[in-house]
Amino acid sequence: MSSLISDDEIHHEIGLVWLEDVTDLDYVRQSLDRLPTRRGKPAYHRPGRLVGYAQLGPKAKPSHASGTFRRRVFWLLPHDRDADPAGLYATGAPAEAVDPATLTAGTKGRKTDRSEGTPSTTQA
Repeated sequence: MSSLISDDEIHHEIGLVWLEDVTDLDYVRQSLDRLPTRRGKPAYHRPGRLVGYAQLGPKAKPSHASGTFRRRVFWLLPHDRDADPAGLYATGAPAEAVDPATLTAGTKGRKTDRSEGTPSTTQA
């Protein structure tokens, strides 16, 4: 879950790669996966689709036990708001969801009115 990702777990990120335009996505799910490399598109084994992933710098060290790197991946499930606007997440968002507009390398992002599916409280 997003709230369980700490800043020290992602401080070696040097970039985020988006596989699709996230401008119109209210939220993406993020998780830390154990991956065999610092960079490159990871294999994806969840339902739904991979939306993006983080790339790690050369100072990122693999796990001593597994030799893998913990990297963030961003993904959506078939029942998420982008595919089913009136469905389960018409309002609210999954625990691991963040607004992609708040994401940069090394920052975990946050929920916003947009990601929660609620009208903005600011007026133009």
